[in-house]
Amino acid sequence: MIQKQRSIEPHDLARKVALLAEDKKAADIIVLDVAGLTTVAEAFVICTGGSEPQLAAITASIVDGLAAEEITPAHRHRAPSSHWIVLDYGSVIVHIFTPPERDFYKLEQLWSSAKVLLRIQ
Repeated sequence: MIQKQRSIEPHDLARKVALLAEDKKAADIIVLDVAGLTTVAEAFVICTGGSEPQLAAITASIVDGLAAEEITPAHRHRAPSSHWIVLDYGSVIVHIFTPPERDFYKLEQLWSSAKVLLRIQ
């Protein structure tokens, strides 16, 4: 059975995600417009949580907050102890890191030609 999703413009969805992450004290939240740079998504949301419990809380805030609006992720990925959670909302990909992993993977540098739509520090 295919679940019907509520339609929302990708940049509006990305902003909602950023605000839901901010509700759980995510740090250094950035929304990047990657449309035209990749076919994978139109926006990336990247944020940081200070611990595994905070990563879980940020993830739950995003997933539950959007589910209340009938928006669910197509995929969730979290390897055990990876310190990096990925939520795939189709047009928006969410990356939730602990500080060392965010520093290591440097997604903002990898996508440095992307336009910054929103930054919450």
